[in-house]
Amino acid sequence: MRRGLVAMAVLAAVTAVGCDDGTGVRVVVKGSPPATPYGGPLHVPTKSLDEQSPRALRLASGAAGRALECDGEIFEGTGPDGWSTSDGGDTPEEGLKLYFDMFEPGQPDHGYRVERQETDRVLYSFDVGGRTKAAVVVAKDQKDRPGWGPETSASCDPAELPARLAAADGWEVWTDGHGKRVPVSRLNSQAGPEHCDWDSAHFLDLDDRTYIRDPEGVLGRDGLLKAPYRKDVRMPADAHDTGYHYRGWHLWLTDDRATAYVRTPDGVEAWPQTNQGVGCM
Repeated sequence: MRRGLVAMAVLAAVTAVGCDDGTGVRVVVKGSPPATPYGGPLHVPTKSLDEQSPRALRLASGAAGRALECDGEIFEGTGPDGWSTSDGGDTPEEGLKLYFDMFEPGQPDHGYRVERQETDRVLYSFDVGGRTKAAVVVAKDQKDRPGWGPETSASCDPAELPARLAAADGWEVWTDGHGKRVPVSRLNSQAGPEHCDWDSAHFLDLDDRTYIRDPEGVLGRDGLLKAPYRKDVRMPADAHDTGYHYRGWHLWLTDDRATAYVRTPDGVEAWPQTNQGVGCM
């Protein structure tokens, strides 16, 4: 929803080869194969459902979704569309670059490795610790689309990617009390969008609730908050430490979860919930 372009991925201990995006950064690199490479078909029929469930994402993403090795559920999955007869590339690498040029996906856009190659399809994977966290299948000479272009794509939760990638895409990945990164599908925070003049605000999404840090009152003026944001409050006696923390912020909640209490180095802030349907164009 509040997602920006993902920035470059720079993988450690790899030798760069292949397609250059014009900035000196390689879309395709040469790396070690994963411990368990994908062995299924590269052409898997896809199906689009009117929902965003993990099942729907797997059905929409075909072979790319099957190639993932996520710790949790699939986060994004699709069969890209929208390129015309003149867009196809002469090589698989050009087909992969076309995907990033046209669709601005919320997944790494550099640092992919060829995991499987067939006559008319190539599976590219972005690996973390030898496990596939993002995948794109490019195909040659699809119906009404000559040349190489994207067919399916999929990615794991941004919390499973290197921290610099999640941060470059605008995700603030929180950590739990055991030091484990929390999936952004459960908890995440992001700065408000600049094009709505909400960049002074901060959004915190937890399960199905959204809380707002609004020090300049940019959302409060529009009646989008259920209560005022308060910069300096006393921690309620019945609040408990969730263990979730991001840098100097520590999240506390009461049982009703009506307000997010964020302990900072300077004190305690009260972040109210938003009214339903908050968003901007």
